[in-house]
Amino acid sequence: MSTTRKSFFATLGTFVEVFGSAAAVSNAVEGGRAPKAKHLKSLGIDVDAFRSIGKL
Repeated sequence: MSTTRKSFFATLGTFVEVFGSAAAVSNAVEGGRAPKAKHLKSLGIDVDAFRSIGKL
C-alpha cells in the first residue's frame, strides 16, 4: 500500500473519529447529560472548562 493511500485512510479515520465525537457530545448535551471526557478531548475541548460552563 502506498504512503498516499495510508495517509488518506489515516485522515479519513481521524475525520470519522472527530465527527463521531461531535455527534456524541451534541447528543449528550441535548439529553441533559455530561459528555464523556474522551469525546471532549477528541474535539480539543478542556474537560474541566466544559464542566464549569454555567456554574458561577
